[in-house]
Amino acid sequence: QVTLHAGAELDARRVKQYTLTLWASCPGEDEVEERLFVWVMAGQVLRCDAPFASTGGDVVQVLADVAPRTPLYVVLPQPLGGLTVSGFRLRNHDTPLVLTRQGLVLAPADGFNPSKDTQTFRLEIEVMDRHGHNCSGTVRVEVLPSRRPRVTFLEPQWAVTVPEGIGPLEVVTQVHASGDNVRYAILAPTAPTLFTIDEVTGEIRSTCQLEVAHARLLVRAYNALHPTDHATTMLNITVQGTRRRVPSCVPALSMSQVPETVFPGSTLVTLRCTNPTGTNGSLHYALEGPPASRSRFCMEGPRLQVNTTLDYDSEAVAAVGFQFTATIVVTAGGQPPRSTHVPVLVMVTPVNEFTPVCPSGATFTVPETAAFGSTVGRVAGTDRDYPLDSLEYSLEGGPGPMQPFSIDTRTGEIRVVGPLDSQRHKSYRLTVRLTDTRNDLDPAKRRSCLCDVAVHLQAVPDQAPVCTPEVQELRIMARLGGRQPVTRLACQGSPDGAVLAYTIAGGNEDGRFQLEGNTLFYLPNDLAEPRTFVLLVEVWGGPGAPRHSTMVALVVHVTPQSTPVPPSTTTRRTTLRKEPLVVTRMEAAWHPPAWFVAMLTVSGALLLAALGCVARSLLCR
Repeated sequence: QVTLHAGAELDARRVKQYTLTLWASCPGEDEVEERLFVWVMAGQVLRCDAPFASTGGDVVQVLADVAPRTPLYVVLPQPLGGLTVSGFRLRNHDTPLVLTRQGLVLAPADGFNPSKDTQTFRLEIEVMDRHGHNCSGTVRVEVLPSRRPRVTFLEPQWAVTVPEGIGPLEVVTQVHASGDNVRYAILAPTAPTLFTIDEVTGEIRSTCQLEVAHARLLVRAYNALHPTDHATTMLNITVQGTRRRVPSCVPALSMSQVPETVFPGSTLVTLRCTNPTGTNGSLHYALEGPPASRSRFCMEGPRLQVNTTLDYDSEAVAAVGFQFTATIVVTAGGQPPRSTHVPVLVMVTPVNEFTPVCPSGATFTVPETAAFGSTVGRVAGTDRDYPLDSLEYSLEGGPGPMQPFSIDTRTGEIRVVGPLDSQRHKSYRLTVRLTDTRNDLDPAKRRSCLCDVAVHLQAVPDQAPVCTPEVQELRIMARLGGRQPVTRLACQGSPDGAVLAYTIAGGNEDGRFQLEGNTLFYLPNDLAEPRTFVLLVEVWGGPGAPRHSTMVALVVHVTPQSTPVPPSTTTRRTTLRKEPLVVTRMEAAWHPPAWFVAMLTVSGALLLAALGCVARSLLCR
């Protein structure tokens, strides 16, 4: 079995046939010679871009500090004849670069090595489609040295000496490294007990009151955007003893959490301090800090006590974030005096003290024809606990036929969710429950109250006005001068005497008539011949919704003053019998017989065939 592979790209337009001579021999047998003819047929092929498929391949240059898995290159084949790419394959695997199924070349998962020299990586990529066609090419990635400054320490090793007695969270020293986006961390010891570091500023602080000791800290500085860019330094911290020792206190750092209802005079923490000289009676305790803290706390000997009420619901406590900071200064006698600082943090927690209060006069009025979802009103309850007015609203009994309303749990807005009928219910009595939320450290401690809400229904007339007569025929003579009255409509509305509204709904296209109230006026003009007008007047019962209206038809015969008129000049009113209006609409349609459609189809096919033959003969010539 012999397998042939093309050594170069085949092009049927240049060479259509290759003649190959094959020799084959087996041990102990004669040599066989055969000729093989290879025909190259024009068909669908898959081609790669010229730079990618060239001998030298395509070249990409990137910086060494590019982020891990950053797209560096994309292989763009040129499928012809509807071919689609099915996959990409990397021929050589001696490269840290990654090739995805979509043809993307990504940076290594750990980034490039930050070398000072240019690094070169070569990728041989094969592109395949689902029909077995393929093309290949080469990509050369050149990694250039980074242009940004690297993170470096000025000194690989530092030594710091500090006196004993430094209190908790005091700055011992500060490390500094040059570079961009520098952050700091302590690598060793993994769980430091004496010191901590600020990752942004590099300040090293004590975690407790320092005594005579020696510590070695391995500090790393790194680029926050490129963690592979880092440097380390060794920091030796020596805590030396002094002849004049400061007082030692337990606890060295005080954190308290108290409810807002704590009584004045309550003790938050009691310090146990010792004087190095052995005379504990000579210790003096003082409180330092912001004015808001000094006014609410005081020192009674070694005890930190509450001086005044801690109202969680006040704006002053909310302004400091519901927590107070201060410092207790413990001073021993002598010259000069020796002191120790104990940081204090007091956090105030909320207590649900007050019950929600109902609004006064919760009475609303809504039309009985209000649609589904219409707003009735809003129950605005109040609560003095912080956060103020954080309430949930609920309707006792829920919505139903006897209570067709719902309430928004957050806003207290009442809406209509069912039909309303003022003939059965003149008003509804609703019971709304107000429950406070987020007012206590314990979510189960909630207060609520019940509020009575009255909803009165406003009756809306549900009958249309009645006009007598509904159809009138009138005759008038057009006179010169101002407008002249034609008729006055006699209509009666609802029993409550609501004012009726009138408007000309049709027949007054040229504006010859005008309505004022229920009186119709004619506006004289240059009418030359007698003319008949048919007017439609709509009458309804006011601005309510929905609007119930009645139509009145007026047939007005207008005669010019110069035209002879019948002897009777009186206005005659006639009630015409209503006749149904029949509208007839004619539509033209053409439905050809079946034989005509068949003949037209055959003729069209013959015409297309003739045109095809003519075009073929012209192309052959």
